[in-house]
Amino acid sequence: MANRRNILYLFDVDGTLTQPRQVITEELKQFLLHEVKPRVSIGLVSGSDYSKIVEQMNGEDVTNQFDYVFCENGVMQYRQGALRSQQSILAYIGEHTLQRVINFALGYMSRLELPAKRGNFVEFRCSMINICPVGRSCTQTEREDFSKFDIKHEVRRKFVEALQNEFNGTKLKFALGGQISVDVFPEGWDKTYCLQHVANENFNEIHFFGDKTLAGGNDYEIYNDDRTIGHKVTSPYDTKEQLQRYLNIS
Repeated sequence: MANRRNILYLFDVDGTLTQPRQVITEELKQFLLHEVKPRVSIGLVSGSDYSKIVEQMNGEDVTNQFDYVFCENGVMQYRQGALRSQQSILAYIGEHTLQRVINFALGYMSRLELPAKRGNFVEFRCSMINICPVGRSCTQTEREDFSKFDIKHEVRRKFVEALQNEFNGTKLKFALGGQISVDVFPEGWDKTYCLQHVANENFNEIHFFGDKTLAGGNDYEIYNDDRTIGHKVTSPYDTKEQLQRYLNIS
């Protein structure tokens, strides 16, 4: 790795390196580890927790070959499978505000008519609350049906607006998370949070690749940050094509 350029490539996971909540393909995995990593440093930054990232990267042995693994937007930082640092949304906003958000979200979702509703509508993570109108217990088919319904009816966008209006002034942010959910986190705890962990590495360039780069998406802030060079992708296949072009890999 001595000849690697002093550049960091950071990757979103869902929709960028994998299909939503799916496992990375063997082809893309081999490409990243054997073609990209020898040329630049590589890292993952996701709103998901460590276990979900490991699942999507097809195991810890793959995950730990990335130079950086930033979970929950970087509020939890792992290196070679070891937790290096973390923060707590509960300690930051307190139980009262946390319950207000959960109660409002459950009440709002109870009035939605969707193609399906299953279980696990609110997932409490260390750094954020993940709210899912269809429920995280949905099947892959139900996930895809909801995604199509959401694109047409803008269920999550309207949900985000309602949350923003209800909790204006609480220093909480609300963003579309992945394919089916909404992320709730303190201001500044978006994906730009991870950049503080590499500030002393003195990279000449930091590139970010993500698919949810429009306003309201959870890649928006880091994609537009002055410290990064943002690349919008549309799929794992598009990610690979862009990498081949930027790094002159045939």
